[in-house]
Amino acid sequence: MSEVQAWIKETVTQNPVVLFMKGTAQFPQCGFSGKAIQLLKASGVENIVTINVLDNPDVRAGIKEYSNWPTVPQLYVNGEFVGGSDILTEMFDSGELQTLLKA
Repeated sequence: MSEVQAWIKETVTQNPVVLFMKGTAQFPQCGFSGKAIQLLKASGVENIVTINVLDNPDVRAGIKEYSNWPTVPQLYVNGEFVGGSDILTEMFDSGELQTLLKA
């Protein structure tokens, strides 16, 4: 496991809600990342750890390898990969996201 992969694993397992995104929660730098933050906030999550993949090309590439998922944003809850913006939208609309985040 590379250093970046080890760091990603540690980050997602030690924080209940982690969003790898472009930009920050305050200043998302893509529409999908902005949407993901809105959905998490609308679900009542207050302690979201956000990782700006634009700050580090190794993390940007590494997270795609870690999850085997080609795009960012990526949400992790309790160490488990949940999905990207489209999956979060579907889960939010069905109420599944809110249930998962309260657990």
